[in-house]
Amino acid sequence: MIYNGYDEYKIKYFSDPITGKSPVRVYIKSLPPKDRAKVYKYIELLRASDGYLNEPYSKYIEDGVRELIVDFARNRHRIFYFIFIKKTIIMLHAFLKKTPKTPPNEIKRAKENHDLIIKNPKLYEED
Repeated sequence: MIYNGYDEYKIKYFSDPITGKSPVRVYIKSLPPKDRAKVYKYIELLRASDGYLNEPYSKYIEDGVRELIVDFARNRHRIFYFIFIKKTIIMLHAFLKKTPKTPPNEIKRAKENHDLIIKNPKLYEED
């Protein structure tokens, strides 16, 4: 069998429809280089695992939204994502976790981004 890359999952990033910016890309870009490298390593692991990692790497939040868990030194980075059509993993929202429980306002923001994608799926369907 010849490998062609078409069967692999791909990563896409939610972009705010008003600003055009991706909150996850902005967050990752703001990180120190070592943290950024680890976040990208985990995103690649997520992609290579078809979007399904178990704890301690990922956990289900609600309504199809999952949380990628990236702990590095004392920083606890969290990236919300979901599995979309055509083998696409969409990164929704990211933040630095400072409390034992995931803050409800962070979950709400991720779910709002998720809902915007579901209402406008064509924006994320193209390759």
